[in-house]
Amino acid sequence: MDSLITAAALALAAGDPLGALDRVALREDAPALALRGIAMAQLGDFDRAKLLLRRAARAFSPKEAVARARCVVAEAEIALVSRDLGWPAKALDAARTTLEKHGDRLNAAHAGHLKVRRLLLIGRLDEAEHVLAGLDPTPLPPAARAAHELAVAGIAMRRLRTRPARAALEWARNAARQAGIPGLVAEVATASLALETPAARLITQGTERPLLLEEVEALQASPALVVDAFRYAVRAGDRTVSLASRPVLFALARALAEAWPGDVSREELVARAFGGKHADESHRARLRVEIGRLRTELAALADISATKRGFTLAPRLARAVMVLARPIEERHAAVLALLADGEAWSTSALALALATGQRSVQRALEPLAEAGKVQSFGHGRARRWMTPPVAGFTTTLLLPAPLPNG
Repeated sequence: MDSLITAAALALAAGDPLGALDRVALREDAPALALRGIAMAQLGDFDRAKLLLRRAARAFSPKEAVARARCVVAEAEIALVSRDLGWPAKALDAARTTLEKHGDRLNAAHAGHLKVRRLLLIGRLDEAEHVLAGLDPTPLPPAARAAHELAVAGIAMRRLRTRPARAALEWARNAARQAGIPGLVAEVATASLALETPAARLITQGTERPLLLEEVEALQASPALVVDAFRYAVRAGDRTVSLASRPVLFALARALAEAWPGDVSREELVARAFGGKHADESHRARLRVEIGRLRTELAALADISATKRGFTLAPRLARAVMVLARPIEERHAAVLALLADGEAWSTSALALALATGQRSVQRALEPLAEAGKVQSFGHGRARRWMTPPVAGFTTTLLLPAPLPNG
């Protein structure tokens, strides 16, 4: 490898893409094409970057398997940053295997971290944890160590383990400073803000207040009866009743919990559960049936009693009833939560992350765009959607379970 290629590679490692381009911008050999592709990616021109990396991969001879694998890893990173989550993951696995076989542990670890980040975006925490467990951070240089600790922190936050998350972020912060890469330092700082901004709301006895992720973790361990609007469940201590497949019952449970220790009128329950404006006899009959079903479901956790004007909830063992709600609640909150990271998403990537159909995502984006909450650019398959982060709130995806559609 000649001196210009070496100097360009060092410039890229230090986060200086313009310095790298100064050295290889006019060259068409395979190593130069690869470095130019990485430089263009660092500058944000992802389409040009992918084209250059593919040209580089073709230009390397079949004997240069490691160089080809590195191009694949670089293209995978571009796909991740540009939220092309449909990019073939098997290609990254094959590249990682090749790098490990030839002793390139640094780039193999980088490929592993990319896989973990992709799995986190699509909500596969168990798989991400399994991959990360197979990566040893000890021999990694500072930049790679920072990436590793960011992945550790991401999993810990989604598992509601804030103490390990803070420790991992501190490791990442120190490693990023040692690496001296401004973009990496900024990425760690952004990740750290997630622990200092509200991740949920607590509603109890007619009042509500925002909760930090650390407070959500404490609430999970509290003895209170908690109606969880993230997982559509009701729990007290180590007992949990899932109502994710029964939205009417959950709506009733939440209405009763928000009013505790008071009661809720039949008219309000009909409106919350069925969307009815007036409670006629058919609505009242249906309400009695659904209340009976809810009473059966929550028999081990709470009693539901009739009052003169409606119904009231009384916990059996817990001394308090609380509702854990999303920081922002609207029909398409899950889509907004993904777009809140400030990246540009395709509808196919959103569908993959939400485990729903692409057409469902498109239907959700239409009213959001009309309301000015999201914006798009590009056309056809190149069309991307984005929105600036919501000021003062962290993404709801920091909470550990995949959010139900709705």
